[in-house]
Amino acid sequence: MKERILSRWTVARILYLVIGIYVIVQSIMDKQWMGVAVGGYFAAMGLFAFGCAAGNCFVATREEAPMHKLEITGTEVGFEEAKTE
Repeated sequence: MKERILSRWTVARILYLVIGIYVIVQSIMDKQWMGVAVGGYFAAMGLFAFGCAAGNCFVATREEAPMHKLEITGTEVGFEEAKTE
């Protein structure tokens, strides 16, 4: 857990953490307690690197190699006619 907090910081993680803390502070000042929960969620995403803050929402573009390569073999599928009485 310590390594997850201290390593692989990106701009996205920093933004999630800063915006989450900002939402928490503003929600406390306005006494909007539901906002504290929302801000806490975003701050936790930035601090602990889960969700989109960790890059898990990333969609590869054409220039980038796909993460998984699907291999299709040349097997043929046979069909049989089903007869009903």
